[in-house]
Amino acid sequence: MVSSSAVDPAGFDELAQRAVAMARIVPEDPYGGLAAEAAPPDMTGMDMQDDAEPDAAALIARADAAEQAAMAVAGVTNSEGASAGYSRGDVVLVTSAGFVGQYSRTGHSVSATALAGQGTGMQRDYDHSSAVHLSDLEDAAAIGRNAGERAVRRLNPTRPRTAKLPVVFDPRVAGSVLGHLAGAINGAAIARGTSFLKDSLGQPIMAKGITVVDDPRRPRGLRSRPFDGEGVPTRRQVIVDDGVLATWLLDSRSARQLGLATTGHAARGIGGPPAPGPTNLYMQAGPLSPAELMADIKEGLYVIEMIGMGVNGLTGDYSRGAAGYMIRDGALAEPVAEITIAGRLQDIFMNLTPASDLRFKRGTDAPTLRIEGLTLAGA
Repeated sequence: MVSSSAVDPAGFDELAQRAVAMARIVPEDPYGGLAAEAAPPDMTGMDMQDDAEPDAAALIARADAAEQAAMAVAGVTNSEGASAGYSRGDVVLVTSAGFVGQYSRTGHSVSATALAGQGTGMQRDYDHSSAVHLSDLEDAAAIGRNAGERAVRRLNPTRPRTAKLPVVFDPRVAGSVLGHLAGAINGAAIARGTSFLKDSLGQPIMAKGITVVDDPRRPRGLRSRPFDGEGVPTRRQVIVDDGVLATWLLDSRSARQLGLATTGHAARGIGGPPAPGPTNLYMQAGPLSPAELMADIKEGLYVIEMIGMGVNGLTGDYSRGAAGYMIRDGALAEPVAEITIAGRLQDIFMNLTPASDLRFKRGTDAPTLRIEGLTLAGA
């Protein structure tokens, strides 16, 4: 794998020679090689490109609207900044197996971070929105206002006692649970035998009724793509079906190691060869609203922010810093901070319940999740 930031064709011969020279000296990989498939990509209905291209003045105005709205919230004392952005990416992939494909994707974004309180008692919070089409982007002022209100609500946090109790994940952190799932079913980890789920294909890993989907063909999806990093056509796939693990995430190399076929999940950049990775990964919503999900919790924890990455992919051991609010008698109560939640991912997966509030906002998305029996380490 070689790359260059220079687009002058005069340097292309040297680039190719460098790739060949490197290939001659690295050890042979019996599992390496191009994908066998070379079907033309199907772009039908994906709607990945927006003709609206804002100029710098429009982006500045959008960021300013978000920041001004945050600063207007009573109790907000400062801003950590607001931003607005536009991007367009073009991907062209040609392989010697006969594949030729191209697609473009646009992106619009707005975010704001607000500070509330004074001195060592300050708290911060944020909100953001990203979309392929400008018409789907959330209102900048609403983003700023949400950031401000969230920061104020976090003032004067306490540190609760250590206990084992129900924990509810806000949607903006609930997706991290799916991130850990994606890591555990990554074909490269399965082939190495370094995943706690390595023997779980076809077995229940979540409660009945839970469905997890990866949909690279969702219209206007933040990670949609018609073909993967090896030119393999993409398709919607159910990852967890009624609680049962239905597939690994495979590229060609990991598929060959496991004696399976690629699932079209090869992801690539310019700094290394393809590797398995999810696209628009989400957990389907459940029947209960977030309020109904919490209604019977006498004492629990509602998590809005996670800190650190204390997760062991080999054993499933889970321990992360957190902040949020206590739940008392089914309702959010005082803010809490400087706490840790701990458990095992195997138990987390089997004891989670999704609410009905799924929104496609981050690329990896889950509704509000209730997880039974986690340990809160506090005072």
